[in-house]
Amino acid sequence: MPDRAAPRVFVTYSHDTPEHKELVHGFASFLRSGIGLDVHLDAWYDNTRRDWSLWATEHLEKADFIVVIASPDYKRRADGTAMPHEGRGAQFEAAIIRNNLTRDLRRETERVLPVVLPGRSVDEIPAFLNAHSTTRYEVREFTEAGVTDLLAAITGQGQYPMPRRGTWRGGAAGDQRVPAGELPWVCASNGVKRGTASIDGQSYEQSIVLRPASPAVTGPGFVELELGGNYRRFTTVAGVLDDAADAFQVGRVRVVLDGTPRSEHDVSAGKPAAIDLDVTGARLLRLELSRPGTPASPLRSVAFVVTPRNARPPELALGDPTVT
Repeated sequence: MPDRAAPRVFVTYSHDTPEHKELVHGFASFLRSGIGLDVHLDAWYDNTRRDWSLWATEHLEKADFIVVIASPDYKRRADGTAMPHEGRGAQFEAAIIRNNLTRDLRRETERVLPVVLPGRSVDEIPAFLNAHSTTRYEVREFTEAGVTDLLAAITGQGQYPMPRRGTWRGGAAGDQRVPAGELPWVCASNGVKRGTASIDGQSYEQSIVLRPASPAVTGPGFVELELGGNYRRFTTVAGVLDDAADAFQVGRVRVVLDGTPRSEHDVSAGKPAAIDLDVTGARLLRLELSRPGTPASPLRSVAFVVTPRNARPPELALGDPTVT
């Protein structure tokens, strides 16, 4: 990744032994050269006389992440049990890290990453980093696979990202009722719309209504709704509109699931029909509204309809249709 985009990482450790220093140097070099992180280590800055306390303060402040290398000497110096003159650099850096944790525990817990290198132990992590109750990073080998967990913490991209949550169908106590009119409309015939309907003296606010705009339009109506296999039941009250121009008409309502008719009901003024249908797994719900003697349109198409001149259009509604 380009340097400007690479996370900046500061490595803090103690010079326990020459072997330990070489191990830390190899690890930091791998992260910088092999992984591409913007890693900073004191060994790379000994080419001039420096004020190391100012150097450490600057790097601890600028770092996006601080890698704390576990070792017996670092633990003693960070936990305050070492003599004042011993490992002053590690004691100074650890004091700043402790202070930052006290100031903003949540932020610094995510920023300070305790690392256990090969041959080292979790018990060598400083006590204030809570090695047994918070995440630590045990590196078995200097390979990309060996630092997978550490890279996940630095990049924010875990090996197993959380999948997108699907639709909760719930149990008996957790059912979610959705107005059918709010489902995606695949297609619908002229005169079918959402609206308020009054059926047998009862008002239904979220209904599907067939009321052709022109009396000359006398054919059946239909609407196709996308279920997508996400629902289990379909319920509604079907009936003739209370304010229908022809109060004595008989209407017919047919429910079709994925091209297969599942129920058919005749309704008239004062005689609505309650519909309660299992739609588990169905992907397409088609609702057809017509008057007996008027041929229903073929599935998923609009048919040419021939009707008598004195025929009146069907004025029907599905009161508050709901899918669960």
